[in-house]
Amino acid sequence: MLNEMIGKRSKKVKNVVERGAVKKFADAIGDLHPIYFDEETGKQSKYQNNIAPPTFPRVFDFGEIEGANLPSVGLIHGEQRYHYERPLLVGEEVFCYSEITDYVEKSGQSGWMGFITFNRYGEDQEGNLIFTEKMVGIITEAVRKGIGK
Repeated sequence: MLNEMIGKRSKKVKNVVERGAVKKFADAIGDLHPIYFDEETGKQSKYQNNIAPPTFPRVFDFGEIEGANLPSVGLIHGEQRYHYERPLLVGEEVFCYSEITDYVEKSGQSGWMGFITFNRYGEDQEGNLIFTEKMVGIITEAVRKGIGK
């Protein structure tokens, strides 16, 4: 159903790791480590700056993948993994894009389900990789019937 989308990518989108957004995100996930928002703690750290929580890329804009008409409701979050080359620094610009890397369908008790895998990337201004994120979305039979309408 979505196999033709494998390999499709979005264009890079510039995001900024904003101090206020990092603080709000840390509050929301209940991780109030001062490395995320206390400037003095950041300056004293080995990074000499505040950093963002590991799951912070969830708030980034990764752009649209042209032709990927996924449902706006009913897409189930299946899995998410992050791999970092280095931490995200507060105040830096990050260029993000997304790629569909796999799609499989499986039959279960509730009917057919589709499993779509996205790899997402964040790079610095020089194009050096900062992080990768692997995300799997599950498209249920009920939602699949609504695709393309």
